[in-house]
Amino acid sequence: MVTKVVMPRLSLTMKEGTVVQWFKKEGETVQKGEPLVEVLSEKVTYDIEASESGVLCRILAVDGSDVPVDQVIGIIAAADELMTEEDILTPPVPRQVIEEVTRAVPKPDMAGERVPASPAAKRLAKELGVDLTEVRGTGPEGRIVEDDVRQFAEQSGLRLRVKEIVPLAGIRKTTAERLTLSARTAPHSTIVMEVDMTNASKLHKETQLSYTEMLIKSVAKALRKHPALNATLDGEQIKMFEDVNVGVAVNTEDGLVVPVVRNADRKSLSEISSILKELVEKANHGKLTREDMTVGTFTITNLGMYGVDVFFPIINPPETAILGVGRVVEKPVAVNEQVTVKPLMQLSLVYDHRIVDGAPAARFLQTVKQILESISFKDS
Repeated sequence: MVTKVVMPRLSLTMKEGTVVQWFKKEGETVQKGEPLVEVLSEKVTYDIEASESGVLCRILAVDGSDVPVDQVIGIIAAADELMTEEDILTPPVPRQVIEEVTRAVPKPDMAGERVPASPAAKRLAKELGVDLTEVRGTGPEGRIVEDDVRQFAEQSGLRLRVKEIVPLAGIRKTTAERLTLSARTAPHSTIVMEVDMTNASKLHKETQLSYTEMLIKSVAKALRKHPALNATLDGEQIKMFEDVNVGVAVNTEDGLVVPVVRNADRKSLSEISSILKELVEKANHGKLTREDMTVGTFTITNLGMYGVDVFFPIINPPETAILGVGRVVEKPVAVNEQVTVKPLMQLSLVYDHRIVDGAPAARFLQTVKQILESISFKDS
């Protein structure tokens, strides 16, 4: 019996995943339920377990490969079973994948020496005219990787010197693809509204609750009243969700991630605070799970801590809207024909105009404003 290991679909929007690392080598025995390979998708790492016991006889996608969903990445066979080419290639594995694996096998150079190098390193060496026998590899067991070729080319004067190379991969690549899709497919429209943060500022000082935590509570309550903003466009249907799950953009060393506070409308401020602190801690240590990152229905992103007043974020697909949060700053305002100073904050609601028109979007933001301006200790 032949078992094919495929790249799983871990979310509705997932199109491809990255093979992070194989836990087994070709020819090694695997047991059913044993972690076989780690993959990255939607900014979350996930271990694929062996569905059957046997021998890992073929690895079709090496570490670092980007592979489409449902693509075969490895083959497991019974230890006593001889595999045929038909077994391996049904359903067919694209020829370019086979060629990529073939190129990854070190081949002797003209001098009869073996030059272990990744396919990407070989392609770049060919483009730059670099002799791989002169390059020192820094990969596993001295394997030459793409960065080795780049550094050699720079030192040899074959190209401009580069201070640092940051590959568009993993979380950064996922973010780029998702936001590009959002900007290309969803007509973005924006509404900006100013909020009096007097009560929120007082609550912040008394309880140490953050403004972001108060915003999660306010947005969640407003979404319950305005379900059109808690929706998604699925083909020719607008689906409004029963669950109110608010995602919060968190900046980490590896890039932007959006952990989700589930059923935020049913939670107190203190519960939201506890959950958010735990999610941020996990995000900063790369410990977020797939459950922490999925089924969000609305996103909040806060740049106020960087001194930003107003900005217009890109919607996090497949959601309908995203709320940009600016800094809280004291400004003079007129109240009852008297000038006084109040802490004010700018909120920018960016929404998908295919799903929501300006008036209902404005009413939603107005509700967020009203809830936030009247927030008090009883909400905690």
